[in-house]
Amino acid sequence: MHTLTRGCEAMYTQQELEHRLRQAAAAGRSLRVKLGMDPTAPDIHLGHSVVLRKMRQFQDLGHKAVLIIGDYTARVGDPSGVNKTRPMLSDQQIRDNAQTYFQQAGKILDTSSDKLEVRYNSEWLAGLSFADVLKLAAQMTVARMMERDTFEKRYEAGVPIGVHEFLYPLMQGYDSVCVDADVELGGTDQTFNNLVGRSLQENAGKSPQIVVIMPILVGLDGTEKMSKSKGNYVGITDAPQDMFGKIMSIPDSLMGNYFTLLTELPLAELDVLLDPARTHPRQAKATLARTIVSQYHGAEAAQAASDEFDRIFAQKQVPTDMPELPVPAEGVTVVQLLVSSGFAGSTSEARRLVQQNAVSLDDRRLGDINELITPDSGAVLKVGKRRFGKIVTK
Repeated sequence: MHTLTRGCEAMYTQQELEHRLRQAAAAGRSLRVKLGMDPTAPDIHLGHSVVLRKMRQFQDLGHKAVLIIGDYTARVGDPSGVNKTRPMLSDQQIRDNAQTYFQQAGKILDTSSDKLEVRYNSEWLAGLSFADVLKLAAQMTVARMMERDTFEKRYEAGVPIGVHEFLYPLMQGYDSVCVDADVELGGTDQTFNNLVGRSLQENAGKSPQIVVIMPILVGLDGTEKMSKSKGNYVGITDAPQDMFGKIMSIPDSLMGNYFTLLTELPLAELDVLLDPARTHPRQAKATLARTIVSQYHGAEAAQAASDEFDRIFAQKQVPTDMPELPVPAEGVTVVQLLVSSGFAGSTSEARRLVQQNAVSLDDRRLGDINELITPDSGAVLKVGKRRFGKIVTK
């Protein structure tokens, strides 16, 4: 149980899980451990990996992971943690995102057929008649729906709530009924939805699933939930150097949380790593970064990323491998170069980087947005702390 309870925010309930595990062992069967993921965005980051890693732990203990790709629930959009109605996605967006989700989840989960079952909830939700939907809706009261803090806050603030949003928890809960889930995993923002699944299973005469709730991973800024839209994320497909550098940028206060939720290092080892009297915080953070990078790219790539980071930040050298930035003979402004090189997503962002003194050329700060960059081949453009490019003649 120690492995399964590590890092958990809550269980409904731990006693039930222990009992279900004993029952399964006695019957010689594995538990069906469900995780639903709506393909509302194309990429998975370390925040998503928290529940995926917990699912992998169940797999490693001999249980069956049931990954639900919410191609149908994505049409509604999960109202969890949002203060407005989510936009509906097109069928093509859902299909594209679903394919990416599955490929990236495979970096964490054991994808062998005896360990993983992948289902799309359109399989059962698309075939429901209107009478079926009414029957499902009759199992939930408006009062209970309004217990959900997201709905309560929006109602009090006068923010519209679509009737279809009330259907979302029922749809997710019905998934649990259809796949006979023994356990459902989710973040703290999914507690309400997952508990609805317990109720619907009981109403259907089935054993209610045990709900395992994991914390929401805080992003690189140390305050907000990790999110691509907030720019405070580490993607599991990020290049090793980028992943390493991002992790090294987290506040020291997050290290305990990251070590616990994103690694398998023993708690006794964490006690040593997180004690400043025994391990310098920078050394501990480098261990964290190497451990995480090695999970997705291998130990050799993790060590190379660590060496590159030391070369750039400790020894004040430039990277050994930099992208080339072609510049025409007549030159370009620094703003134009930032945009054309991809170092800035827009002209306004490029101007902001220059005005924030985040751009330099051969260690000379560039503070004028109109400064002309000439094709002095070999000059090194640096943006922020981790992005470098070599100027070459176009």
